[in-house]
Amino acid sequence: MLSAAVAGGVFASPPPASILAAILCLHDAGSSGVLLVVKNYTGDRLNFGLALEQALVLGVRVQMVVVAEDCAFESPSKAGRRGLCGTLFIHKLAGALAEEGKSLDQIVSTVTEALKEIGTLGVSLSPCSVPGCGPTFELPPGQMELGLGIHGEPGIKRSKISSADEVVKTMIDHMTNPDNQSHLPLKPGDSLVVCVNNLGALSCLELAVVTRATILSLESRGVAVARAMSGSFMTSLEMAGVSLTFMKANVDVLRLFDAKTSAPAWPNLSTAPVSGRDFAMDAPSFPLSRPQDEANSEGPLSPVLGKVLGQVCSALLRIQDELNRLDRASGDGDCGNTHAQAARAIQEWHCGHVTPGCPGRLLQIVAALIQEKMGGSSGAMYSLFLTAAAAHVTREKSQSGDWARAVHAGTQAMRRHGGADPGDRTMLDALCPAADELMKLTTAPPAGHIDVLRAAVERATRGAESTSDLTAKAGRASYISRERVNEPDPGAVAVAAIFKAILQALEQ
Repeated sequence: MLSAAVAGGVFASPPPASILAAILCLHDAGSSGVLLVVKNYTGDRLNFGLALEQALVLGVRVQMVVVAEDCAFESPSKAGRRGLCGTLFIHKLAGALAEEGKSLDQIVSTVTEALKEIGTLGVSLSPCSVPGCGPTFELPPGQMELGLGIHGEPGIKRSKISSADEVVKTMIDHMTNPDNQSHLPLKPGDSLVVCVNNLGALSCLELAVVTRATILSLESRGVAVARAMSGSFMTSLEMAGVSLTFMKANVDVLRLFDAKTSAPAWPNLSTAPVSGRDFAMDAPSFPLSRPQDEANSEGPLSPVLGKVLGQVCSALLRIQDELNRLDRASGDGDCGNTHAQAARAIQEWHCGHVTPGCPGRLLQIVAALIQEKMGGSSGAMYSLFLTAAAAHVTREKSQSGDWARAVHAGTQAMRRHGGADPGDRTMLDALCPAADELMKLTTAPPAGHIDVLRAAVERATRGAESTSDLTAKAGRASYISRERVNEPDPGAVAVAAIFKAILQALEQ
């Protein structure tokens, strides 16, 4: 089914360097093209997109299909529908097409059409817990969440627990309701492939009860179940829940679905022996340069830049728990952990390396460290910001106006690739006002530069605080009901803390 899989941290997208390494391994192994199957989350789109662009530069033929089959939202936000367990159907179809010798363009065309006929909805009786953290959301006894995702975030609707038959009927009604913009149209006579997916903690008995209820409910609507599979295919750690995925089936779809595979967890496992097969691949022939490993020369700005870097890292470590707490309202509660992970990686590098005198070189190094060590959408966003900003401070004697233009360029890169804007309740609500204020450095006299920076810090802080009153239109928080997200966005709080740390370092 898959030739490679790239893992990130828990509930986080893998770094682009790991994705690129996998692409290059397949390229070196002789593949005529590489298809990236990506679920529709900002971090995944950014990191896989960055790796795709890097691979294209190296001459690799690669394309990407984004899976977005979630049926939860009546009016999907700007971020779009999430990618859920329907991703497995795309893996199966694409893998079977590849085995048949179809071209990359043919595979992309076929699975893109198949995506239009797939829908998924989840329900849970409990939250889950990221290792080392508390539950991702609170669910009172006797309650269940409908329409939740796979990263520990709560659902769109909460109701009392009822029987399996009633829960399944509620789920299918929601999935097929034409008033729901993300619904899957079903009519009598349709034929389906059904997946009943354990989100982590259901017993085999409970899963079998839900599977039977699903088949009976569909048949009562005149819908034929051509194939049914149940098991743990796309879990959410130890969450006690289940998701239903439907894919409309025709002769061609069933042929691909039934194609033999040696994937060990796929139902009706192939009897082809695994022993003796060589899955090892040589290292990529393309050199993967790591800016953080290269030698750097000290310059007049090195002490100042080093102090700023240290102050920023210390600030992010101090607010780790606070960022996690804020993040639990809308996601998996690891925002503080990912920022702390980046801070520690930078501190470790700083202890063993000379801080370069060229600001642009330092930004490139930090961008590479964050891309490799931080993960998730935040890592990709920071890396984009720093990479774009670095081009504007390439001289050791860069002026304040150069820094202002660098911050502006980095902010625009985040908006361009991330798809969010000020007012969408993201880190941009703190960053954009500060970037606008810093542009005054291009005209302000030197004596007034520190006052401009102080004003930028104030605007970043106010921008972060304002997010508590905003409705999320991008990122994972956009999937959560407005009344349950009433504290500041953790990404915006982190940006404000970074600006404050920079100011404190320069004042000292």
